[in-house]
Amino acid sequence: MTTTPARVRFRELMAGPRFILALGVWDPYTARVAEALGIQCVHIGGYQLGAHYVTSEPLLTLTELATTTRYVTSAVRIPVVVDAGAGFGEPLHVMRTVKELERAGAVCIHIEDQIYPKRVHYHKGIEHVVSRAEMVAKIKAAVAARTDPNFVIMGRTDAMKTSGFAEGVERANLYLEAGAEMVMIFPNTVEEVRQAPREIKGLLAYTNSEGNRFGRPLFSAQEFEDMGYKLSTYPTALLCPVTQELKRVITNLVTKGESGLPQDKMILWRKEVEDLIGLEEYYKIESDTVER
Repeated sequence: MTTTPARVRFRELMAGPRFILALGVWDPYTARVAEALGIQCVHIGGYQLGAHYVTSEPLLTLTELATTTRYVTSAVRIPVVVDAGAGFGEPLHVMRTVKELERAGAVCIHIEDQIYPKRVHYHKGIEHVVSRAEMVAKIKAAVAARTDPNFVIMGRTDAMKTSGFAEGVERANLYLEAGAEMVMIFPNTVEEVRQAPREIKGLLAYTNSEGNRFGRPLFSAQEFEDMGYKLSTYPTALLCPVTQELKRVITNLVTKGESGLPQDKMILWRKEVEDLIGLEEYYKIESDTVER
């Protein structure tokens, strides 16, 4: 498969000195808004995509994930990192997952060492991990399945919460040895966050979720960079506040019979939406053809 400019760009970001903020999105529109405002990389995470489909990440299908990925990568030029969960099964299923998401235009996918089918209880912090050997086999299968060497396979371990920091470190290093080029970890404390880059021999990713309920610490991009991390995802940064704004407007309509939105600003905001989706270009094409 011929590589894509987005994959080349992601490789440049990985090799560069700066930390990568992979903002969580769930559809082409949120990705386009992020790109327009200067975000250099977006992330389709299981949590926000599950919410988008009004279900939970463990109930998502590969078809839903691949379709969403295809729409998002078609809408933006920036790299799109994709959460592939537990790879949708055993090594053979992981290979299919890699092929589908690579074809859909993702620059990178991450695969985790939780059981499959993944359980909804992971949202409560009850996570069940597979054996080291099983996960290593999945990583090797993922690497073997890709056709574009610029397509990045990231491993993820949830073992730090369930089995302790040392087990997570050992698993992270095993996944890197198996061919993963980055590994996502979930340290429990600030001390563990700072220690991990000293013990894990490769690029590290983090999940900087303001909505996490387990006391996992949060950091700025500069702090991540200083500690030696390469990338972080932000799964709740857009989803939760967007939900609150939806609730505010809908509540106004239900309780007051009007939205409460200022028309003068709404006219401007609508124009912003039309600019984001490229409506002027569509007008021009129709004017040059059918609307003469």
